[in-house]
Amino acid sequence: MLKQRVITALILAVIFVSALFGLPAGYFSFFIGAVVLVGAWEWSSLAGFSARWQRALYVLFNFIALFCVSAYLGFEGEASPDLNRASIQELLVGGCVWWALALLLVQGYPSSALLWGHKVLRLLMGLLVLIPTWVALVYVRQQEAGAWLVLLLMLIVAMADSGGYFAGKRFGKHKLAPAVSPGKTWEGFAGGLIANCLLATVLSVSLDVDLLLILVLVVPTSLISVLGDLLESMLKRHAGIKDSGVILPGHGGILDRVDGVTAAAPVFALALLGTGAFSPAGL
Repeated sequence: MLKQRVITALILAVIFVSALFGLPAGYFSFFIGAVVLVGAWEWSSLAGFSARWQRALYVLFNFIALFCVSAYLGFEGEASPDLNRASIQELLVGGCVWWALALLLVQGYPSSALLWGHKVLRLLMGLLVLIPTWVALVYVRQQEAGAWLVLLLMLIVAMADSGGYFAGKRFGKHKLAPAVSPGKTWEGFAGGLIANCLLATVLSVSLDVDLLLILVLVVPTSLISVLGDLLESMLKRHAGIKDSGVILPGHGGILDRVDGVTAAAPVFALALLGTGAFSPAGL
């Protein structure tokens, strides 16, 4: 099982890095769009739909939503798009507001299921998770050194996850969200945050960038990434399933691998937009 997980992880890493650095910013958006549509297929299962035609219809709906959002951003499929900054900001703010609401839903589970338990509402939740993720990654990738910034986002999520795992394993005593994910602890949550603060310090020193500026970017992203994991865990628990899918041997589904990114990406992109961190003027 471990060997299978490692092989799958390596293959995924090669595919993602190849697309990230090998494709122009505009074409990278198509790659992320494909990932989003696979995520939509899996999300329909989390929402309680099992018929293939129902799930395919939800994927089609997400495709139409992506097309409409692309038009709203001014993206017409070119390699180097000139996107509408105001439209991006509106969608990112909307995505962050959604995650603030999601925090309340996770905190209130299982009672909060009265508000979102209906299948249609869970489908709507999927749109609010997936579409802002696409917008955020498209925006970040088109920045100066955008590929490296996307890689930084992934590293922050990985540090929060790995730091949380090891700290929780060693020191974990107080449950973070026992009704949603009994294995997560406040000690693990703190461990992930500390790991990312160390990452911010290394970035500040090595890139000669103001530490406070880096922390404004890294800390909120680290904190919110945990919520993405908890939200998916809540939905899986409600649906009575272990994994979001079976597409990745040893790992489950796409959503099982990117749940932290779905929450972190809009916050990271909005912080990037608001602070100008890593832009030519900010370095």
